[in-house]
Amino acid sequence: MSAIIQRPAFRYDHELRGQLGASSSRVPSHIAEGVEQKTDRHFAHYLYIARGSAKETKTHFRIAQGRRYVSSEECLEMCKRYDEIGRMLTGLIQHLEHEDRKRRW
Repeated sequence: MSAIIQRPAFRYDHELRGQLGASSSRVPSHIAEGVEQKTDRHFAHYLYIARGSAKETKTHFRIAQGRRYVSSEECLEMCKRYDEIGRMLTGLIQHLEHEDRKRRW
């Protein structure tokens, strides 16, 4: 992601560059924060937030494509990656909600 937002095309669009960088970095950050939670429900809560950040990142990529900062192919590839991340998060959320352990560690 860093390589993409450092391109000259993003140089003057500070807002989109910042939003794209922030939303993409929030995905792993929320997962990491969730892992340390005491219960499965709390962990799942952070995974829901991470999944929302993944969707937000896809939206920013589509905006970047519309502004011709990234190609259609790049946008499609990145959106596919974030779709896969979303599916993985959904699977883990479902597992955690089914297990519903009150003490994870």
